[in-house]
This record gives sequence, C-alpha cells and structure tokens, in this order.
Amino acid sequence: MALVRCDFWSEALEMSTSMTVILPGGDAVDPPPVVYLLHGLTDDHTAWTRFSSVERYAEDVGVAVVMPSVDRSFYANEAYGMRFWDFLSAELPERVGQFFRVSSHREDTFVAGLSMGGYGAMKWALREPERFAAAAALSGALDLAYIQEHDRRPYIRALVARVFADRIVAGGDEDLMHLIRVAEPSSLPRLMLRCGNDDHLVAQNRRFVAACTTAGVEVDAGFEPGDHTWDFWDRQLPGVLAWLLKR
Repeated sequence: MALVRCDFWSEALEMSTSMTVILPGGDAVDPPPVVYLLHGLTDDHTAWTRFSSVERYAEDVGVAVVMPSVDRSFYANEAYGMRFWDFLSAELPERVGQFFRVSSHREDTFVAGLSMGGYGAMKWALREPERFAAAAALSGALDLAYIQEHDRRPYIRALVARVFADRIVAGGDEDLMHLIRVAEPSSLPRLMLRCGNDDHLVAQNRRFVAACTTAGVEVDAGFEPGDHTWDFWDRQLPGVLAWLLKR
C-alpha cells in the first residue's frame, strides 16, 4: 500500500487544499475500486488515518481510499464561504482521475463517512446515484432539517447560519428525508448505516431508516452498543468496507 498526501489547487474553492489517499500495491492489471471516505465536523483529511486503522483495512480488501478536506461545510456550497459541494461532487473525482490510477466505473465507486461525513456520503449518493454502487454512513447527522430548526447549541446556530443563511433545508436537496421521498428506489446505490445506541444522533438515524421504509428504499441498518467515538467507527470500518465491495 501507499499512503499519499496530495496538496493541490482547487478551482471550486479558489484555494489550495489537501487530500489523503491510500493506494493498493501489487501488480493488478485493472485499476482498483475506490472509496471516497468523508470526515466529520471537527476533523479533516487526516482524521481517518490518525484515529482508525483504515490503511490496514483497505489493504485487506484491495481498495483505494480518497479522504478529502471540506472544513465544517456539511458538504454544501456555503452561503458565506466556499463551494464545497461543487468541489466534492465535480472537481474532486476529476482530480482523483487525473492524479491516480483508480477505477472510474460506477460498480467500483463507493462513498462512506462518519457524522457530518455520513450525511455527506448519503447526500452525494442520493443526489448522484449514477456515480456509486453503494454508500454507507457511520453515526450520520442524517436529519439536517431537524438540526437547522431545533438544535439550539450556539456553535451549531452559528454554523448553520454561515453555511445556509436563509436557505431552508427541509424539502430541498440538502434534506436527506426529502431526497429519499422523491427518489426512484431502483436507481439508487445500495445503502448502509451503522449507529451506536448511545450516540446522540441515534434518533436521526432511526428517522432516516423509517423514511427509507416508507419510500420503499432498502437500507442495511444496524444499531448496537456504542457512542459517537472513534472506538465505534474503527470497529465498524472493516465490515463497512467489506459490505461496500461485495458484488
């Protein structure tokens, strides 16, 4: 395996940014499958390699892993900030294809993330289902409309105001519940979520599962003992990677 830090200029962000990339070794003829692995609210592109054994897990299944940085953006084009959705959905895959030898086929392309990154992974998969074979969320912040309306913590109020300003999340393309309601189930990638029963986001995950059930969208959902911690996410990650890559 190779662990690469890639610093590059982003046209969408109008600044330099970084991503960490894990690349399989060996002498395989075909380019490897790729997982876009998204970080949480308080992290950056280094978090997965610092706090989990993702490099070892990726080697076990022979997958490339791309870990970008998106600040505290909820993977959105910020009202007062930068165009992180444009960066993620358009520019990042193009740069990955230019810089690294990885597969560009839908059946070999996956997305996953934790917390804010779990939201980003599901949003990307639901808004661009033709891109991914499967998507997974760990302890995802999956009900952003609820957060915008009901989460009164001062730092969350300030964050939501900066990212969304007067844009209402509910019923729009930042709202996972809405995206599930309007989706054509047969067009979607496979969906998975895992959340700890003691996680402060567990109710949001259960609401997402309920929305999928109502819409006839299949989701592989699992709830078990655990909290919003790296111990839980590192324990889940090998199973997530194996599930994403199964044919």
